[in-house]
Amino acid sequence: METITINGTNDECFSSAAKALREGRLVAFPTETVYGLGANALDPQAVRRIFESKGRPLDNPLIVHIANISQLEPLVKEIPDRAEALIRAFWPGPLTLVMKKSELVPDEITAGLDTVAVRMPDNPVALRLIEEAGVPVAAPSANLSGRPSPTTYQHVLEDLNGRIEYIINGGPCKIGVESTVLDITSETPVILRPGGVTMEMLETVIGKVETDAVLKPEDGKKPRSPGMKYRHYSPNAEMFLVEGESEEVVRKINLLTSENSAKGLRTGVLSSLENKDRYTAQVVVNIGSLSCLEEVASKLYNALRKFDEEKVDIIYSESFTEKGMGRAIMNRLRKAASGKISVP
Repeated sequence: METITINGTNDECFSSAAKALREGRLVAFPTETVYGLGANALDPQAVRRIFESKGRPLDNPLIVHIANISQLEPLVKEIPDRAEALIRAFWPGPLTLVMKKSELVPDEITAGLDTVAVRMPDNPVALRLIEEAGVPVAAPSANLSGRPSPTTYQHVLEDLNGRIEYIINGGPCKIGVESTVLDITSETPVILRPGGVTMEMLETVIGKVETDAVLKPEDGKKPRSPGMKYRHYSPNAEMFLVEGESEEVVRKINLLTSENSAKGLRTGVLSSLENKDRYTAQVVVNIGSLSCLEEVASKLYNALRKFDEEKVDIIYSESFTEKGMGRAIMNRLRKAASGKISVP
């Protein structure tokens, strides 16, 4: 299969991509979070192709993307009052709402659950594509399952070239981590996946929200949201998350680097701006300042892919505060890492 890359400003090619979506083919497109791999959400066969192209487990539900509120109403049984408040505050934007699904939504989207996850992306290319296609669009991240999510069209090409029909080049994604997924079907809303809308932002609109535990594959339970159960966002090399006070983290990583060098291993470090010149590893990737977590989030997946380019054997990552956007960053790092190293 030939994968065609088009520019998001090319009207003729853009219309071809929208037509392809409508007819059951796959189109990767930019959002404000990451690039998504889109299929007609109302076409079960097209949705199954998403799973096949990505190598994605069938029990991992998908998010449906819409361009206007009129597309939401047929997908859900009702739109609760607090959903309307959240929509007014955060749509279009990086917030996915989980609501009771209607009969219109195929089981392939929801992995057999009675809920559906829906969002309206804050990206003009994405909104135009969905509008022109005339159908809601199911879209997980446009990468091979388990790999770091794509934040540029080049990342999509690396993973899915020859597997899908179209990639729309809309430039780099500005947020860089996936949307927050909020389940509003329970009495107290539950964050199933932290993302671009923080807990603090949600609580200013609807009051108290809770966070959900991460499932493990051996639990045998169906995840209610993408990113809850399986290993995600992972570079090729084994990666460890080092947690503790900054000085001790730097000391520990440099000690481990020395041990790896003695074994002939090439070591990578995912570092904050503040510490980037303090490491002795062969590859140090600066992910941004500790004082600007939005910058850290926007650089995260590109940094993880950089280690693959540098062919490192093992990676150590600093940890970040778990407030605000830090929750999303640490969620992704924990999913990407093979283990955790705690230092006093």
